[in-house]
Amino acid sequence: MCHSRGLGAFVAILAVLSILSSPAARAQSGAVEQNFAASLTAMPTENLAVSGAFYVPVYSSVSMSQGKLRADFSATLSVHNASETRPLVLKRIAYFDTSGKMVESYLNSPVALKPFATIEVFIPASDVRGGTGANFVVDWAATGDIAEPAVEALMVGSVGPGHYAFISQGRPIRIVRN
Repeated sequence: MCHSRGLGAFVAILAVLSILSSPAARAQSGAVEQNFAASLTAMPTENLAVSGAFYVPVYSSVSMSQGKLRADFSATLSVHNASETRPLVLKRIAYFDTSGKMVESYLNSPVALKPFATIEVFIPASDVRGGTGANFVVDWAATGDIAEPAVEALMVGSVGPGHYAFISQGRPIRIVRN
């Protein structure tokens, strides 16, 4: 009995370690720079003349049955540089919970996204820290006029025998031209 319990604990620890070393877990710990290195380019040396921000609602948990049930969904935030010629500088990717408290920041420092490139942040369904009113804020900048980035979240999950997927589009909350 004791040997069996010890082996079970060992297997559980190995499972946790494998999950923590997965690409999704690394993205959660602020390693966007490493996970999407091929999408990034050198930071522009010119002045960042245009900047803006997007607000993206995320439904990582959804209340159902008059609030008696909760369905948890994974969420993937995608940030697409819609410019064919200019890099898009991402200054901040922050995840907030239902009460507006920041849960996690995903960039250690600003990064430059190549033209037409994309980066993503993944929140597993088991991460319910955001709650039913979670959201991302993405701050961006560019050296001049640029096509507005495409920023959206894809939620995927199961409820009973059904599988569901839906998208939430980001909304611009500020654009500044210096």
